Amino acid sequence: MTTTTTLPEVVSVEEWTKAREALLAKEKAALKAVDAVAAERRRLPMVRWDKSYVFHGRDGEKSLLDLFDGRRQLITYHFMMHPGDPHRCPGCSLLVDNIANLEHLHARDTTLVVTAPAPLEESEPYRERMGWTVPWYSTFGSDFTPDSGAGTGFGFSVFLRDGDDVFRTYFTTGRGGDLMVSTLRYLDLTPFGRQEAWEESGRGNDEPSSWWRLHDEY
Repeated sequence: MTTTTTLPEVVSVEEWTKAREALLAKEKAALKAVDAVAAERRRLPMVRWDKSYVFHGRDGEKSLLDLFDGRRQLITYHFMMHPGDPHRCPGCSLLVDNIANLEHLHARDTTLVVTAPAPLEESEPYRERMGWTVPWYSTFGSDFTPDSGAGTGFGFSVFLRDGDDVFRTYFTTGRGGDLMVSTLRYLDLTPFGRQEAWEESGRGNDEPSSWWRLHDEY
């Protein structure tokens, strides 16, 4: 953890209120911009995704269509866990730690699952250690991860089902994943923020993501 030396300026209630209202106007404008981008995302064209894959889960072998679990929309998180590699990605783990109760997604006809290239016998002990209940499937032996554009990294893919036809509508990686990590969103509300070097001088000097740990290793 970095040492923070610079504190916000102390002002009167009136001055604070004026500054807060000025920031609120910018926050509202930023949210409108985010809403506009989300609207463009919804209007993206889609591509037919008809290649066959086998996914291995606690509940047996599944097809991509099976992963929808009867719903119209499917979000898959491509977790960086590779066959035979003992490394467990702190960033991917932080993201999965931040996945909330899935019933809220299910209420909007949307399924969320995690996929990883490592075989199930390698991922299951780690999943149990972390206490995760989100559906998890191994893509071992298939090209699903590279076909999705995640390569050896991470990312989110979004699929839409029309009957038995599957289409891919969206993919993101890099800082696109940041948006799904509520831990970072909460820190962004605070004066010290994420305490990383790119933020305000004197309020932290860690490199981005360098402070992330598995939640049982802090």
